[in-house]
Amino acid sequence: MTTRTHPFRQKTGAGTYHERAVFWLLRAFTYIILGFGVLIFGIIIWRGSPAVFGSFRVDGRVPFVHNDFLFTAPQTLHVFKYKGEMRQMSADQFYAFTAGTPPVPASAPLASPSAPSANANAFSVENKAALSAPAPSVATPPAPTTPTGVNPNDITDHETYNYAAGGIWPQIVGTVLLVIGSMTIALVLGVFSAIYLSEYSKQGPLISAIRLAIINLAGVPSIVFGLFGVALFVNFFGWNISLLAGWFTLAFMVLPVIITASEESLRAVPQGFREGSLALGATKWQTIRQNVLPYALPGILTSSVLGVARVAGETAPILFTAAYALSDKLPWQISVSDDHLSPGFLGYLEYPFAWLRDFCLHPVNALPYHIYVVSSKIPQNEYTARVQYGTAFVFLAVVMVIAMASVVLRVRLRRSLKW
Repeated sequence: MTTRTHPFRQKTGAGTYHERAVFWLLRAFTYIILGFGVLIFGIIIWRGSPAVFGSFRVDGRVPFVHNDFLFTAPQTLHVFKYKGEMRQMSADQFYAFTAGTPPVPASAPLASPSAPSANANAFSVENKAALSAPAPSVATPPAPTTPTGVNPNDITDHETYNYAAGGIWPQIVGTVLLVIGSMTIALVLGVFSAIYLSEYSKQGPLISAIRLAIINLAGVPSIVFGLFGVALFVNFFGWNISLLAGWFTLAFMVLPVIITASEESLRAVPQGFREGSLALGATKWQTIRQNVLPYALPGILTSSVLGVARVAGETAPILFTAAYALSDKLPWQISVSDDHLSPGFLGYLEYPFAWLRDFCLHPVNALPYHIYVVSSKIPQNEYTARVQYGTAFVFLAVVMVIAMASVVLRVRLRRSLKW
């Protein structure tokens, strides 16, 4: 009995083997890239999570969150021996331990009495007798102690390491403030610009040139935007290194991506939505606000996710416009003095808006900038590695939380708006 071959069965040949080779090559490249990503994230999580989460072997319970690392400011680590025991303390703990008294070096030995000089014969007998008599014993002063009962002389092998103790709470708050503020400015300006380009502008050479310029701006390096922010916001507007200057610099950096994605989302809404609304007597702005923009919001939020990742991860614009390495206070914990302000519209705000001036014109720190400082600007040692990987781990978690919030909002909008 002869078997009949299916007429639509693919015949093997040189083309089939070539197609399989291309398939496996593309698949291999995909998994190699995925493997490198998993390796990078795995190293950061493996080496950074102990700074945030403890282990059962060390802390006795799981999970154990190190609140000092998440909710305190960076400090100097003091490593020393006290009565032969090696200890590690942050700056606050060390000064509480010693009551603010630094270690005192051992005192020099007392000088021995000088030998009789050549004119000793001129001395009287009484002087000779006094000179030959044994010197009176000097009582040894008691060892100095601090109010806490610690003798500073017992502290030996004292070494300090910058940014190796404390936590990263100011950096977390600064990163969240920079992301929220800059993305708010970028979304407002970007969506309004996209609405004009998509709905109101007449297509022509000028609009085409504007779109080409926006696309080119999306590929400009971030350091160029940082220099632009220094020239315009820091120097010309007189905002100095501040949260406000960082907001606008980062917003202008992600603005091209948001404009392009928002315009594409607006164009994806069917033209019939606009025509039906206009036929019922609605104005053009009412049509855009009620029948076009709500259906384009999921695509706009997609662009915001990309913007969040870029804003949170940039170091150069933050370095030039928003951050000080030693800025460990939060914007609401300090008042900006009048001599710090350069001429500008925020410099003239008085009560009850002085708090807004102080908040916006206060410099902040950020997680990517902190990683840059602890990785390249201070001596590297075994203690700074914990801070480096711990900061990177928290940074990934913060970006993931903000991005997931945008994704959840986008999914909910897609479910509620179907067409």
